[in-house]
Amino acid sequence: MTYLSDDGPWVFLVLTCILGGGAAFLAGRGLAGSWKPFWRIFFYMVLLAAAVRFFHYALFDGTLTSLYYYLVTYAILLIAALLGFRAMRTTQMVTQYRWLYERTSPLTWRDRA
Repeated sequence: MTYLSDDGPWVFLVLTCILGGGAAFLAGRGLAGSWKPFWRIFFYMVLLAAAVRFFHYALFDGTLTSLYYYLVTYAILLIAALLGFRAMRTTQMVTQYRWLYERTSPLTWRDRA
């Protein structure tokens, strides 16, 4: 997993996946909770990925301007944000429109029969 980060697998796991991924998940939930459009996730994750890469650089002497590491970080944060967005949107649909929809999984809903 050292090819995913320039400063070691543990730093990558803690800083990018746990801290950055948690922030991305909560950002996705926040966007869905305020009924913002789906496409905004892509813009906000660009900013969050830049911040996470800066922390790699400032705290652990990682490479700041590496496009490869930035894209890896962006992809992980985007996945976490999309999961948070979809989970919150599913909760919204089945609670606010309970007569129309029922939950089929944590990320999906369907029309009531």
